Amino acid sequence: MTTALDQLRVNFEGKEDARGRLFLCPKTASISDLSKVRVLHTGVDTVRQLYRGKLRSGLLDELTTANGQVCMFGTVWHAGRVGRDSGYQHKLQNLDLGLILLIKNFNAKPEHVGPHLKIEVSPHLIQSQSPEDLQKLLDSYANQVLDECTPNQCAVHIAVDIQGYNLPTDLVSRMHCRSRVQRDISGVERIEFEGKSAVYGRGETFMWGAPSGTQLSMYNKTAQAKAIDKLDYWQNIWRSQDNPFDAADPLNYDPAQPVLRIEFRFHHSVIEQFAQGSVNYLTGEVIDTHTYADLVPHLTAIFRYGLSNFKLLDSDTTYNPLWTFLRQDITVAIHPDLVPDDVEYKRHYKTASGFSGKNVELFMGNMISLLAREGVGAKKAFQRLQEWECWTVIKDHFESKGKNERDIYNWIRDKLTERTIRWGVAV
Repeated sequence: MTTALDQLRVNFEGKEDARGRLFLCPKTASISDLSKVRVLHTGVDTVRQLYRGKLRSGLLDELTTANGQVCMFGTVWHAGRVGRDSGYQHKLQNLDLGLILLIKNFNAKPEHVGPHLKIEVSPHLIQSQSPEDLQKLLDSYANQVLDECTPNQCAVHIAVDIQGYNLPTDLVSRMHCRSRVQRDISGVERIEFEGKSAVYGRGETFMWGAPSGTQLSMYNKTAQAKAIDKLDYWQNIWRSQDNPFDAADPLNYDPAQPVLRIEFRFHHSVIEQFAQGSVNYLTGEVIDTHTYADLVPHLTAIFRYGLSNFKLLDSDTTYNPLWTFLRQDITVAIHPDLVPDDVEYKRHYKTASGFSGKNVELFMGNMISLLAREGVGAKKAFQRLQEWECWTVIKDHFESKGKNERDIYNWIRDKLTERTIRWGVAV
């Protein structure tokens, strides 16, 4: 990752100011003015709370026969089955309440303890309740779905909505990140690409990263909210930052201007790494969070990690002023009094050594056999492997042996060729 420095912040008197909105680039002596940037909203946009346990006796039978509107756990839901890609078999949703329950993991038996429940929470429910009350609500449903129920980590999306800032036309080339996958969604078409970048159409949505890790999305929230018929809701949120008691105070939200959303999406595996890798340096204990309510005090630190993982740069050595502003001025403080100042934040990574390394080797060998049988080429096989949730641990395993991504591709290509030549294609 690129090491970069912040530009010098000054006020309109030309004096250095930690909250100044003028940014002086030491390399080019250029000045950027962010005085018109207005922050309309900062908060958690999505929560996905996971639970482990055994399905309550008889529940699977109820879900199997349920279709359409049903009443369960004292709440009316729309019930149905979901695709295997979700990892679950059944869904209960009540969008008026703001909850979706995904039940019965495909890879675990219902009578065994397993990751059988994921509860997805909508923005309006998150904002209408305190983290503690929301967690109690989620736990109450979880305990009615599962026996021996325990929280199994959560995933969060953290969003900042701003006005008064235009994205640079060369945004994609300025964004530096570990991820090879970047996307531009123009509003009329979707383009996915690797390695190189391009911008098409109106360029209303940009996305970096994979759903199984950390993702950054920057998009026109006004257009998106209008498309899903939620513009009235979000305009009320944005107007809540206005000052109704001072006619001379300009309005914060301007309905004539589009709202830019900057959103970081953290997979539950990333949150787990933070929970196990971040240490309270006064007590020496890891923060060890498992629920959304426990995570709330650490949201600002996680948001700033996102800004360090995806870096908007003006040059190889200098941050773009927007990134400095977001990192230094934005606090994701649901409850400001809970924000700790005695935690050293760090992700704890599982390595591919030992037993898990052996699993990687066994998997890769079996994969080669199946790919050869189906006649899948090396290029397509490598692409699908990169999209898989376990790609990171596979890549780490090969890196521990001194091999890079190109070496992995070459390995797959050579093994497929060898398998076909020696054994042919099974019929």
